[in-house]
Amino acid sequence: MRMRVAGGVACGGVWSDLDRPPLRVWSLRRGLVAPAGDYAAVDVVAETGSTNGDLAVAVRGGAPDRTVLVAEHQSAGRGRGARTWEAPPRAGLCFSVLLRPAGVPSARWSWLPLLAGVALADAVRTTAEVDAALKWPNDLLVGPAMRKCAGILAEVVNGGAVVVGVGLNVSQRADELPPGVGATSLAVEDAACVDRDPLLRAALRELSTMERRWRDHNGDAVASGLREEYRRRCATLGQRVRVRLARDELLAGQAIDVDGDGRLVVRDDAGAEHAVSAGDVWHVRPDTPGGPSAPDPGTRGRITRHEST
Repeated sequence: MRMRVAGGVACGGVWSDLDRPPLRVWSLRRGLVAPAGDYAAVDVVAETGSTNGDLAVAVRGGAPDRTVLVAEHQSAGRGRGARTWEAPPRAGLCFSVLLRPAGVPSARWSWLPLLAGVALADAVRTTAEVDAALKWPNDLLVGPAMRKCAGILAEVVNGGAVVVGVGLNVSQRADELPPGVGATSLAVEDAACVDRDPLLRAALRELSTMERRWRDHNGDAVASGLREEYRRRCATLGQRVRVRLARDELLAGQAIDVDGDGRLVVRDDAGAEHAVSAGDVWHVRPDTPGGPSAPDPGTRGRITRHEST
């Protein structure tokens, strides 16, 4: 049974009468940092420009594998391409994880943002009790209408590390979401839990478990089961899609698979199959042939490179 209190939600044994209480860093560390958990460090800052950018700098300083940085407010969050992302303070989860997948061939690192998407979808389903699926490659869709609630950005830093950043809308009201892009939040979808502490713990634990299994299989998405896990959660498969490729070329057809390299396989109207590694993807509504499902485009690429100096 859902139990609501004034201005907040009771979940995971946590009660609060604040609309947007701060994260409890001591509790997060107690549950997530070794020896109790798998992470080397968890830090929470009141505000920063970009948690991905901060961890990219930390890579140069020798920050260890599985370092986590969380921001209560991210003033210059970055999405794919040149897109920006911002939410009211303490309304969402903005966090980045530094991974050093030593021994895994770099060609397989492109699976990490997809892996993070699977982990986030499972955490949201279990903790928030809302339907969750993935739009290829790593947008989280939730609720009956499958609207975007989170995005993931992964960057290779200095050739030896990957920083995976997550932005999840949690308690934003409808009027706090960007208009015209089909966005939503867990609160708008009447989630069973909008307490960010258990949501963050669940997401990081799922990420740790999946990444460890993927790493133990040398980054092989098929052998580790990651490809099949992703395919089962991918709402793009079976959809008619439009993809804007490089040089503004358009590809239209049906999304039929995700291959062993994490590429979206699209069968065009002539029956030819195309493996797409990067592009802006739209789900096309059946009642609007050829038209996008929302003006907000999908994803430009799965992983980018960031060389610190």
